[in-house]
This record gives sequence, structure tokens and C-alpha cells, in this order.
Amino acid sequence: MNKKELRNHIKILGRNYTIEDLNVKSKQIFKNVEKELCFTESKVVMLFWSMADEVNTHEFIQKWHTQKTILLPVIQNDILEIKKFTGIENMFMESRFGIFQPAGDTYENLHEIDLIIVPGQAFDYQKNRIGRGKGYYDKLLERNNFTKAGICFDFQIVDKVPTENFDIKMDLVISEEVVIK
Repeated sequence: MNKKELRNHIKILGRNYTIEDLNVKSKQIFKNVEKELCFTESKVVMLFWSMADEVNTHEFIQKWHTQKTILLPVIQNDILEIKKFTGIENMFMESRFGIFQPAGDTYENLHEIDLIIVPGQAFDYQKNRIGRGKGYYDKLLERNNFTKAGICFDFQIVDKVPTENFDIKMDLVISEEVVIK
């Protein structure tokens, strides 16, 4: 399968689950994240404010933002900017992608990030990832040296993800049943 076909395949598989099913799976994924040394030792963690078809990050972000510095991406003019999460009350709806994003200043100290928790449409056992096809995360990941943890539902793990030379591998991939290191 090429990337487009794989994205469509995963989308079809995702339709087999209710929002409630995915929320239960999301909670288990984050229980697994919380067991990982890369998370327990981190002080600055970048996540993402999830969309409906992604691992639900909302509860996890709100749980941890008073104990760790939690950063979220913001798309500005086709560039991924990073901002600190300071509470749900300081979020706004971005119009282009319909994603809630934090208000405030851009976080410039990217070298301080210990862990980035990365979304994906599919991952494989070699820790390859495909996203939505815009390359926002690959550009960020190639410039920085922090632990990269992909999170996904079990049905998003496949034998082989098609890759290109600019695709960045994860250091680990965490689902509700599997942790690939």
C-alpha cells in the first residue's frame, strides 16, 4: 500500500469503534505512557490536542500540565509553532484545521523539550510513522534531539509503513496493548 491507501485503510478500520471505545483505549495508552522512563523523568513534554480520530489527549494534558511543562503545536502559515498549555480556558479554535490551540507566545527553547508525543495515522514495528501528509512533525523532529514517542491505537500498527528519506523514525511507539522499543 502507498501512504494514501494506508491512510484510507486505517480510517476504515477506525470506523469500527465508537468514541467511547476509543476513549477507553486512549486511557490505556496513557497508562502505558506514564510507565515509561522517558515520561517519568521528563520535565518538558510536547503533546498535541487530539482530533476525533486520534488518541484522545485532552484528559492527559489537563492532568499533567501543573506537574510538567506541557507544550502543544500551533500551525501558523504552514509552520509548526510550539506554545505552552496553560489551561483549557486559554485555548481557541483554529479555523483552518478546526483544532483547539493554546494562545500565548511561541515557546522558543526547543532544546529544553525532553519528550515529544507524536500522533500518526499508522506506525510499524520498525517505529516508522506516517502522519496526515503535511510534514509538519517531520520538519520539527529532524531539527531537534529529544525522545520521540508515537502514540496510536492497536489497529494503527501495521507490518510496514511506506517511508521516504525525510520521514523520521520514533524512538518508541505506544498503543493500548503494545510498546515498541
